[in-house]
Amino acid sequence: MPERVRIIINDKEIKAEFFDTECAKKIYNSLPIESNINEWGDEFYFSIGVSMPLDSTATTNVKVGDIGYWPPGEALAIFFGKTPLSKGEDPVPASEVNIVGKILDNPMLLKSLKGARKIRIEKE
Repeated sequence: MPERVRIIINDKEIKAEFFDTECAKKIYNSLPIESNINEWGDEFYFSIGVSMPLDSTATTNVKVGDIGYWPPGEALAIFFGKTPLSKGEDPVPASEVNIVGKILDNPMLLKSLKGARKIRIEKE
């Protein structure tokens, strides 16, 4: 069963959910997480201090609104538009990510938050 969370950036709250996978559960159980945001095109990524390998969800085929876990950086990536590797409209991660969740609100809200420095994810 998916677990609902709040993503808070610059006092804006965005609803999301984490899926029922081992990787997603480990991240959910580590909440709340606060981190510094990095940007890569229309992707926010940030270290979360959770170490997990790639799993059966690992892919480079992501969609706007997907939340992925990127093992090399022990980081979450939130995709909301094109990244530097995009050939079309879909984001493309730097390398494979485990798909751990998705944004439930309109992911385009994240575009207005580019330049933010901090992110917090907490259980709903």
